[in-house]
Amino acid sequence: MKKILLPLLAAFSLTAQAKIHLPEILSDNMVLQQQTSVNLWGSTDSKRSVVITPSWSGGKTYEAKADKQGKWLISIPTPEASFTPHTITLSDGESITLKNILIGEVWFCSGQSNMEMPLNGFWNCPINNSNEEIALAGEWADKIHVVTIPKTGNRQPQDEVPGKWYVPSPETAPNISCTAWYFAQMLTRVLHKPVGIIVCAWGGSSVEGWTPREILNTYQDVKLEEELNRGWNGKWWEWYTPLIMYNGMLHPLHNYTIKGFIWYQGEANVGKDKDHATRLNTMVNVWRKEFSETQAHPLGDQLPFYLAEIAPWAGYGGADGDSGALLREAQHRAANEVIKNSGCICTNDLVTPFEADQIHPAEKRQVGYRFAYLALNRTYGMKSIVCDAPEYDHHSVDGNKLEVFFKHADDGISPWNDATGFEIAGADGKFHPAKAKLNESNKSFILTSDAVPAPKHVRYCFKNFQIGNVINHRNLPLVPFRSDR
Repeated sequence: MKKILLPLLAAFSLTAQAKIHLPEILSDNMVLQQQTSVNLWGSTDSKRSVVITPSWSGGKTYEAKADKQGKWLISIPTPEASFTPHTITLSDGESITLKNILIGEVWFCSGQSNMEMPLNGFWNCPINNSNEEIALAGEWADKIHVVTIPKTGNRQPQDEVPGKWYVPSPETAPNISCTAWYFAQMLTRVLHKPVGIIVCAWGGSSVEGWTPREILNTYQDVKLEEELNRGWNGKWWEWYTPLIMYNGMLHPLHNYTIKGFIWYQGEANVGKDKDHATRLNTMVNVWRKEFSETQAHPLGDQLPFYLAEIAPWAGYGGADGDSGALLREAQHRAANEVIKNSGCICTNDLVTPFEADQIHPAEKRQVGYRFAYLALNRTYGMKSIVCDAPEYDHHSVDGNKLEVFFKHADDGISPWNDATGFEIAGADGKFHPAKAKLNESNKSFILTSDAVPAPKHVRYCFKNFQIGNVINHRNLPLVPFRSDR
């Protein structure tokens, strides 16, 4: 009896070992980037072949061979986007089939809590129109699919992280990132293509948290081992810890083929504005290399990277302080001057006065839409969709009057009366609120203040919490600025 059972058990063991293992992100309901070569990867027995049959290939198969460790990776071509669901069958002698796969546009959505913030809101922090969005989420089930990566830290780069794709419904929508959700909605409505969003965010995390060890070791202010030990409580990594988000959440996903990144982060780096643009650029370069080195992406290592400025908040040291304003300035400099193929959206108008002490503003729809306007204009070439908010260009002085001019205001600027948020200062550098009169012919504002007879400098909402009301002809807000930088 034993002689019969042993071969049977051995055969069963070989069959069990042969079953293909896939990372969780390669799951039912995933969205694959259209009209390119996308990566599939996993493991099986050493040197075993894996045969892949996509439903769109007309019967054509693709074969990947596992290495000595059993790991395999293959790139397969994808068709034009459509709302028709597909399947992929993979077999190494035993078959598995991934179902309800959409071909469309895939975006990686990362940052800290204002990216993580779900439609359900946070404790005592609601989201505008959340109940309606959650109730109607099923309308998007065949258009938008989502994967949310759980907070997963590690000291060493990982090959896998939990997180499976799912479809929106009233049951799943409460946990979807609202910024990413509204971004995806606008994209699919305009492009008429499915959109997949990979939400990979951790509230409170810094740029250093998403940066690898070899770079952090060059930052003199980062005592990495001390921070790693301080941030581990035996069960959970604390949000402020460097490195762990990169290792545990970003690196495991780098084989997945994406279109680009959107990034809503910065609160944790307030007070570090002097090196923020450089460090953010370094992080972006690492990400772009990671997501392009294993695949022939048409954009190579220049995947688009769009960011949001941090919202006004008095908690950075009082409403009239400027530490938050300095970080916003660094964010716009990073997007406009340092990081290639980038852009930064302004959020100055998307808070209410009662949110001065709330770091999580309730208005996220327009944040997501403004991200989408950037992508639609710059990535998808739809130039009729305006994405650039007005910005300070220069100013001139005539006696007690200071006239300020703007970029991205070719079709005018508003309001005609009662513009708020401007301040002017003389040679003493003391700023006072200014009366603003629109000069329609110049598309400029003429500023005066009884307290400043000889103006020299101008600022606009350059405080931790100050809400302006100046917009361009497409209702995009004037970016807070200072001329005395």
